[in-house]
Amino acid sequence: MDIRILHLVEGARQAIGTTVVIDVFRAMTVEAYLSRQGAGKIIPVGDVEKAFEWKKRDPGVLLCGERGGKMIEGFQFGNSPSQIEKADLTGKTVIHTTSAGTQGIANAIHADEIIAGSLVSARAIAEYIKRKNPAHVSLVCMGLAAVSQTEEDNLCAEYIKSLLENHPLPDLQERMEDLKNTSGAKFFDPAQQSVFPERDFHLCIQADTVPFILRLKKEGDTDVMERVDVLSCTDGKMND
Repeated sequence: MDIRILHLVEGARQAIGTTVVIDVFRAMTVEAYLSRQGAGKIIPVGDVEKAFEWKKRDPGVLLCGERGGKMIEGFQFGNSPSQIEKADLTGKTVIHTTSAGTQGIANAIHADEIIAGSLVSARAIAEYIKRKNPAHVSLVCMGLAAVSQTEEDNLCAEYIKSLLENHPLPDLQERMEDLKNTSGAKFFDPAQQSVFPERDFHLCIQADTVPFILRLKKEGDTDVMERVDVLSCTDGKMND
């Protein structure tokens, strides 16, 4: 199994094989929470205009996303897991657009398969890939607004790679906590709590708490994130 770690939009365009598009803060984490809260369909789109077109065609859909970190006017949710963690989304269709994560999905044009990558689903992702055993795996770190690398996405890629190679990172917890001092510092800035609430940070670094993956599939002309249960879960702990 050839495993490559790639970066940003150009990395997404270079990705081949089974491709994991990683956006820990916050897009791909948000998609995991959307599914956990019962969303029937999650449809990632690259453009805000496409999201509003969906709403015009079907007023029952929910719009979720951001530009510059801020919830888009007219949307029901921002790109914030803390807004979603207690919402009842049972059976709802959610249109999701962000500055980084969904751009990676849109640009991974050579991938055989696309999976949403986050720390919360890292172990499930690694187990799913191990079972499929593809020749090529691309771990694409989308970074900040898809234009600069970030510590959390690079860490997530390293962690998934380490799980695939059966050598889990020994310092994962320490490195996740240290994100408070680097790319996660914004979540602890009192002046930015309306856009980057502290709760989001803690939800995004709850590694290996989601026992499923989300992979892209086609439904007619529409890209939909399909949930695939990978690990069992008992007493709050995941099992192979």
